[in-house]
Order: sequence, then C-alpha cells, then structure tokens
Amino acid sequence: MARVLLLHSMYGLRPAVQQAADRLRAAGHEVHVPDLYDGRVVDEPEAGIEIKEEIGRDELLRRAVAAAAPLVGDGGLVYAGFSLGGSLAQNLALADAKAGGLLLMHGTSDMADDASTEIPVQLHVADPDTWEPSDWLNAWYLRMRKAGADVEVFRYRGAGHLFTDPDLPDYDAEAAEQAWTIALEFIATL
Repeated sequence: MARVLLLHSMYGLRPAVQQAADRLRAAGHEVHVPDLYDGRVVDEPEAGIEIKEEIGRDELLRRAVAAAAPLVGDGGLVYAGFSLGGSLAQNLALADAKAGGLLLMHGTSDMADDASTEIPVQLHVADPDTWEPSDWLNAWYLRMRKAGADVEVFRYRGAGHLFTDPDLPDYDAEAAEQAWTIALEFIATL
C-alpha cells in the first residue's frame, strides 16, 4: 500500500480527480486529495488560469506543502498530480529526500540544474500537447535523468491535454484507461 498525495489541475478539484482517488483507493492505497482552490471548480481553461494567477504560484506551492507536511514520513509519500498539480507534485517530490515516487498526469515542471533524486517517476502526456510541447518534454526528460530519477514517459497520440477527465473536451477513454492501467501498476511497485 502506498500513501499518495494527489493534486488537482488548474480546473480545481473536479469529479475526475475524486474518481482517480477512488480508483487508487480501490487498489489499496491511502490517498489524500487537498483542495488548493478553496472549493472553486471551473470548466474552461481561461477560468482556471485566472484562478491560478489570482492565487499565485508561490501560494499554490505553499498550500501543497501544507497538505503534504502531515503525510511525510519514513514510508515515502508518493506525489501525484494532474497538469498544474503534476507541476506542484514534482516540486514537492524533488524537495522530499524520502519521497516514494512521482506520478505525473499531463504536466511537468522546470527543475534546478543541481536537482538530485533517485525516485521513480512516471509521466503520462498527450502527444502532441500544446501545454507540454515535445521540445520541453525532451529537455525535461534529460534533466530528470541527469538528476538521477528512474523515469518512464508514456505519450498518447491524438489525446487532448487532460485526456483522463471524462467531463472535459480533451477526454479520450482509451488513452485514459491505458494510462490508469500503467499508473496503477507503477504505484503498486512503490
């Protein structure tokens, strides 16, 4: 059983995030899903960007750190997130020397040149993805490997950015099911 901190996208704590948490719980994992937007949920990317910018990146990271703090321990917390939540999860995981793993759904983050980690990392991303262009992902992969992470990247040709959310236009049922099958196997190994 893994302990998982699952962070939502810029759309807020949507039903798809709760469904993902339920899927992880059904597989025997302990899952924590903080609401970084204080109850606000949107359906349009512009509205999500507006909330994200209103709260600010530093405050979102502070809220994510506060959510993770009581969960961090000897067991190795698994950080996971969707898009923006993946970016935040990556930052938290790289700062936690005892992190158990990192599952990124649809999003990554920049990282310091001197970053160092040995955690297993799995990324699921659309191909192509306007939010995560190929040149960015290639550079991200190389930097993550240089940092020492064991990285797997799964690209889903023709899927939309948030292809695992059945209530968004990006949804791709086949890609979502494939991603979750692989992700659940990954978390089971941590």
